[in-house]
Amino acid sequence: MTAQKNRGLGRGLDAIFGTTNPTQQSKPMSEMAEIAIADIEPNPLQPRSMFDEEALKELSESIAQLGVIQPITLKRRNDGRYTIISGERRWRAAQMAGVDRLPAYIREVEDEDLHAMALVENIQRQDLNAIEIALGMQRLIEECGLTQEAMAEKVGKKRSTVSNYMRLLALPSEVQLALKEGIISMGHAKAIAGLDGELQLKALKRCIKKSLSVRQAEMLAKKMSEKARNINTEVEDEYPESYSRLVVEFERVLSENIAIKRTKSGSCRITIECANDTEVDKLIAKLGKIK
Repeated sequence: MTAQKNRGLGRGLDAIFGTTNPTQQSKPMSEMAEIAIADIEPNPLQPRSMFDEEALKELSESIAQLGVIQPITLKRRNDGRYTIISGERRWRAAQMAGVDRLPAYIREVEDEDLHAMALVENIQRQDLNAIEIALGMQRLIEECGLTQEAMAEKVGKKRSTVSNYMRLLALPSEVQLALKEGIISMGHAKAIAGLDGELQLKALKRCIKKSLSVRQAEMLAKKMSEKARNINTEVEDEYPESYSRLVVEFERVLSENIAIKRTKSGSCRITIECANDTEVDKLIAKLGKIK
């Protein structure tokens, strides 16, 4: 179980930011203290953007009964106040519980590494959704002038993993929202990202409507991509307007995915696409109602 928990990052924060260098051990990199909540402010670059209100309420009730068990991590500012590196959820819940002070690790960290530490600690705890992770990586790349390779080294991820996260930000807002809300998974989003433009939204709708698994989404994306390539490479006469009307009429009656292909000889083939056996049964039932 321990090995699985560590797979997400691969290394601890000390290794990433060099705080375990033997030559630095004479200079403490952190200290423990009780800090007034009024002196603590959230990190404006916090990668986490969503906080479940119900979960916060439950944590608040726990804190009211038992106190804050796990210290938060702070950076001391020049004005004597503190910025949260990790633990904003505990800070919010403690405020709801009416707690005045919080146990905290005070970390000595440069401003340029503040956001990196917040991102890495959130990833370690699996507190972020895929879009929040991608946005956090994008901020690090832009604000710290990192390459994707350097970004991968910074957070202990593979270069391909960073690339996959960054590709999510190029997806339509509808796909990003579905991923952020947990309607689809990272695997679904990766499959959709492999498609071009308008096909991405079509694939999203199919994934949601059909409750496709990741494997099924990958197969769908492959099929849609191959179909698009075939259409683009076919050298055929323009279809008569009647063909378009025929497809519209079929879809009006059957509400299924209809495709029509016309050969050079003038013959045509009509395809009704069903995702599984259940869809076939539904189609049979619909056909039975047509009089």
